[in-house]
Amino acid sequence: MARTVPFPFPRRENLGSPPTGSYARAVSALHVVVVTGLSGAGRSTALHVLEDLGFFCVDNLPPPVVPQMLATLAPEAAISKVALGIDVRTGAFLEAADQVFKDLTASGHDVEILFLDAADSALVQRYSETRRPHPLAPGGDLLEAIQKERERLATLRARARHVIDTTRLNVHDLRRLLVDLVARTGGRPRMVTRLVSFGFKYGLPVDADLVFDLRYLPNPYFVPELRAKTGKDADVAAFVLQAPETKELLEDLERMLVRMLPRYEREGKAYLTIAIGCTGGRHRSVAVAEELGKRLDGEREVVVVHRDAAR
Repeated sequence: MARTVPFPFPRRENLGSPPTGSYARAVSALHVVVVTGLSGAGRSTALHVLEDLGFFCVDNLPPPVVPQMLATLAPEAAISKVALGIDVRTGAFLEAADQVFKDLTASGHDVEILFLDAADSALVQRYSETRRPHPLAPGGDLLEAIQKERERLATLRARARHVIDTTRLNVHDLRRLLVDLVARTGGRPRMVTRLVSFGFKYGLPVDADLVFDLRYLPNPYFVPELRAKTGKDADVAAFVLQAPETKELLEDLERMLVRMLPRYEREGKAYLTIAIGCTGGRHRSVAVAEELGKRLDGEREVVVVHRDAAR
């Protein structure tokens, strides 16, 4: 039975005596996640999630070629995490997979297997909905093909550190589960929160996840000595931020976003774009975006962008 353990595994401080054999040439240890399982159980989705979380992903590479690929990647300082997709399409190469992964572990790499499974009925339904052929039954009995696939993957399933049953999971559930597994030991990069000030007269930012309209706030544009400046100038910022309406707005936004941002992060979003707009994008939106960025910065990564301030 698979054991639940921290994911990803911490790197070993002491790798013992130098490895021997044909894989001893690994220059430095890599964290290798082998993603395998039944066709239709979510393997492709899992690889996409790991790619979003910073893993270098390779799908369906024949296992005997994996050591050479890792030996090539090991010297690259920018690559420390690798995810490998393995399924029955590798054919006869699948028989060598178990020994290859054992040898990689002996050579110093941190190797773990993630196995995705599902009930036969769920797999049959998914194939019926997508109308895709099963790799072992292009025109034959689907249930028989699933049973053959289980038999061929039995060795990898027995060695898996994580076995995830996706029978009752949708794509979003699986993504949340994988993000949570990676996050347990801090292996997940933090979501970047982008605060984008803009002018409504130039159109909404196309990548906005949330949009807030500030056009009801007092407008520095109608103060002659402030008109040519932007919300980054101290006197314009003071005009905007000292208004009671702005103070109330900032308190509400901060309170709301402090609750919402961790939930977006749990969904696995890499970027969350919050668009803050006023009429021209030079005064009110700029001042509020700057102030909100200061309030949200600290525990999270916040980037403030002013799209239209120079127009």
